[in-house]
Amino acid sequence: MRAPLLFHVYVAATTLLIPFAAWTQTRKMRRQGVSVLRAHEKLGHASQPRTGGGKLVWFHAASVGESLSVLALITRMGEMLPRAQFLITSGTPTSAKLVADRLPPRTVHQFAPLDARGPVSRFLQHWRPAAAIFVESELWPQMLRMTRNTGASMALVNARLSSKSRAAWTKKPSLAAYIFDVFDLILTQNDDMAQAMVNMHAPADRVARGINLKSMSAPLPTDPAVLAPTRTAIKGRPVWVAASTHKGEEAIVLEAHRTLLRDYPELLLILVPRHPERSAEIAGLINSGGFSCAVRSKGDHPKAGEAVYLADTLGELGNWYALSDVVFLGGSLLPIGGHNPFEVVQSGAAVISGPHVTNFAETFSDMEKSGVARIAEDGPALAQAVQMMLQDGAHRATALQAARDYVQDKADQLSSIASRLIRMLKLEDDIR
Repeated sequence: MRAPLLFHVYVAATTLLIPFAAWTQTRKMRRQGVSVLRAHEKLGHASQPRTGGGKLVWFHAASVGESLSVLALITRMGEMLPRAQFLITSGTPTSAKLVADRLPPRTVHQFAPLDARGPVSRFLQHWRPAAAIFVESELWPQMLRMTRNTGASMALVNARLSSKSRAAWTKKPSLAAYIFDVFDLILTQNDDMAQAMVNMHAPADRVARGINLKSMSAPLPTDPAVLAPTRTAIKGRPVWVAASTHKGEEAIVLEAHRTLLRDYPELLLILVPRHPERSAEIAGLINSGGFSCAVRSKGDHPKAGEAVYLADTLGELGNWYALSDVVFLGGSLLPIGGHNPFEVVQSGAAVISGPHVTNFAETFSDMEKSGVARIAEDGPALAQAVQMMLQDGAHRATALQAARDYVQDKADQLSSIASRLIRMLKLEDDIR
């Protein structure tokens, strides 16, 4: 397909701007604690060798959420392709840190190169991917076309574009057709997005509904060195978790906990704020409410009589999920949009959420129908939902079995997506 004029204009502009962009990006990353060696990955200079003799499959995911969402898919493809190597690129230091702690076997992480000829050329010459899989909405024109020109097969998975992005692509039909033509397969999150991709001039015969990868993310890690002493400190007390709470939600959760303590005086609330830097503010709220409190960042463990454990650290959420069958997922009692409920279900717990879950609306709807999730409209409803899980053994057993069934169903779907990608991207030579 012939490149449209707008693509040539874009290439010329990036050629002029790349010196400034390179200086700005590397300087920004150095300020965020990234080493010089790793910051230069933005310029296409690899910081690790390409190892192994098998094909290399490259995943590009811009954000933290996108990066974490593909780890389970990489793991499953790795099981099916035992000789393949995997590369995951992302754009931010935060995503790099979180991914580094959870990398699947035979997988390395690099920062994605800037979308200019020099950085992308260096990147592709070093890594030589046999296949490239792009996630959600990060579509860099030169990166896509130059990757395609190497002969690599390509896919777009979890495709999701905002209404603003859709409108922009629709106004540039020749450029959109030229960019979307690189993909051998485009898997969208739902039917509406599949139709939207076709409307944006993606080749209709290559577009299909897939699944939302964020609804089947990899299990959160746990640390026995953290779990063991915490279990000892709890000593069989009933526990519920309020995770990823935002400003304004902690007060609602604490009032629900106050109600629950009337019937369960030994009940422990593990309160995990979305932003640990708010720890002092939340500790003050807990104390002013008359609750005794232990604080994780101070090295505390909950003692008898302490009603709240403030888990104000990053990267330990899997530990807290492992301590309870009852998890309230924040960002949902106020119009924030909610967080990923699949991480909770994978831990073996049932999910309670507020009503504001637009970020994961389809997942929550599916989970509600399956009996895995329950929506609590406000604080009193939250207390009632937690109490039902604590006091009704049959209800709790049914919810937890539904959670196990849901996880198994998603695992089957993940295997199906992995098989489809392997087939469409012509990776069968490395299959087991």
